[in-house]
Amino acid sequence: MLQLQSAFGVLALLMIAWALSENRRAVSLRQAVIGLAVTLVTALVLLKLPVVARAFGAINDAVNTISAASRAGTSFVFGYIGGGPLPFDLKAPGADFVLAFQALPIILVMSVLTTLLFYWRILPPVVRGMAWLLERTLRIGGAVGLSAAANIFLGMVEAPLFIRPYLAKLTRAELFMVMTGGMAGIAGTVLVLYATLLAPLIPDSAAHFVIASVLGAPAAILISLIMVPETDEKRTGGTLENPEAEASSTMDAIVRGTKSGLELLLNIVAMLLVLVALVYLANAILGLLPEIGGAKLSWQRLLGYLMAPVCWLMGLPWPQAITAGSLMGTKTVLNELIAYVEFSKLGPEALDPRSRLIMLYAMCGFANFASLGIMIGGLGTMAPERREEINALGLKSIVSGTLSTCLMGAIVGILT
Repeated sequence: MLQLQSAFGVLALLMIAWALSENRRAVSLRQAVIGLAVTLVTALVLLKLPVVARAFGAINDAVNTISAASRAGTSFVFGYIGGGPLPFDLKAPGADFVLAFQALPIILVMSVLTTLLFYWRILPPVVRGMAWLLERTLRIGGAVGLSAAANIFLGMVEAPLFIRPYLAKLTRAELFMVMTGGMAGIAGTVLVLYATLLAPLIPDSAAHFVIASVLGAPAAILISLIMVPETDEKRTGGTLENPEAEASSTMDAIVRGTKSGLELLLNIVAMLLVLVALVYLANAILGLLPEIGGAKLSWQRLLGYLMAPVCWLMGLPWPQAITAGSLMGTKTVLNELIAYVEFSKLGPEALDPRSRLIMLYAMCGFANFASLGIMIGGLGTMAPERREEINALGLKSIVSGTLSTCLMGAIVGILT
């Protein structure tokens, strides 16, 4: 019965995306059917063949190596603030983590790596290869396909760095596809952290996070093609050459990448600070209203009530959907890290094993207001000529990213 509820939820979530579409008549039924089929088959293979998930875990190890390399640099420059050994005993677990000095500097390293990969002519052939494959299935450009693939293991800013020279040439639909892909996935750098949090609740949680990261790519493409259908002529099918000024040497490429990454890093820090502060102010204003149910109103609570029906559509029993909706509200207003921490603290009676697994997938994405600030700051810096369009698509990308992860949750509900 619950599996049928999840199946109905898949169709309902796609209808919600269609209802929010910019141009309903332009939505390609063929693309939607193929996108749904690819997502379902991917989920079936990954959930029923664990050996495949372990193979993707090996790729994730490579991303962790890049993260470790970044941490080596930050700990050398910033000492214990950057992740080096603490000169004192840690009293509160997690209190030693400083986002600006430990996690965000990976952007500098990724910026340099992508600049080098373009200079060494490694990435352009990959883009053309993605174009050949994806243009014959979903008819999307190779640059967008590469960004979607990179989002499996990288964050919403690191993945677009791989196609930075192509961003200015993307159509509106392709740009939205890149943004949705970023919102519908998590970075490999936090995957292990989240898996550790949920390990006591969900067996093989790390494998499920890897599967969720892979499944997020086709799900994001499907939802984005419905909400912002392609109406323009493709310009990023993989034949575009690197339009950036050529670096004169490997060292010059390193210098160029570092300079670009620094500008990007500063924009992200500023946008993140401002948007988190604005959410706090908005909650403070709501807190002036009378209490409801013995607690003050907040954006998290309001979105929790809104998301409860969506959680039911994914296949959760209604009594559990209220609790799950609150987690989704926390994830959307604050971030998925805080939501997963709250998830890990729930009693065993709050959600049954099947509901917990569905929620692992449904929350596995960066679709929240803080991430929106990071994305706008990052993409706006990488493609300043598209900044106005990026800003206009920002809130819509939170919705599309949330629908994508909820679609994954509903599909998992069908298969479990």
